[in-house]
Amino acid sequence: MDSPTNEAAILALERPHSNLWTYYLLRCLTFPPLFPLLILPAWFRYQTLRYRFSDEGISMSWGILFRRQVIIHYARIQDIHLRSNLVERWLGLARVQIQTASGNAGAEMTLEGFREFEAIRDFLYGRMRGVRRHSQERAAVGLPTGSALDAELVETLRAVAAELRELRLALGSATNSAPRATPPPS
Repeated sequence: MDSPTNEAAILALERPHSNLWTYYLLRCLTFPPLFPLLILPAWFRYQTLRYRFSDEGISMSWGILFRRQVIIHYARIQDIHLRSNLVERWLGLARVQIQTASGNAGAEMTLEGFREFEAIRDFLYGRMRGVRRHSQERAAVGLPTGSALDAELVETLRAVAAELRELRLALGSATNSAPRATPPPS
């Protein structure tokens, strides 16, 4: 994802494409006796489904009575998969499945209803690699990363405080024990 225009377009995505509603309808029609029970939750999901791509991560929310929200930071992303069945391909859609190191066998978040699924995948890979590249560059030059950085910073600040304390004590004892020069007679 080299182009800033494509990146801005991805960051502006908030709602799924209208073809997702068509997909939900077709999926509910595969079970005609259950159609009245299946269509209402599908409609509410489609109407309330919102995405937010930011500089830190991705957020996905949906639901009316039971509101759900999933937030994933780019640094937590382990793998990204594109999945689509025959109907989704016919509608030009695919699901972007995002996996983290959470211990779940499945995807932590599934972005659905986008026609720009390849651009989204490339954008996420770029962000994921950017976060990792930054921490790898820090590690390559011997700088700490993550919680090691916090621990190193705390240790450095404690060492500086101890040195200042010793310097203050040394200066205080040097001024108290040094002989005072008498002014020359005028």
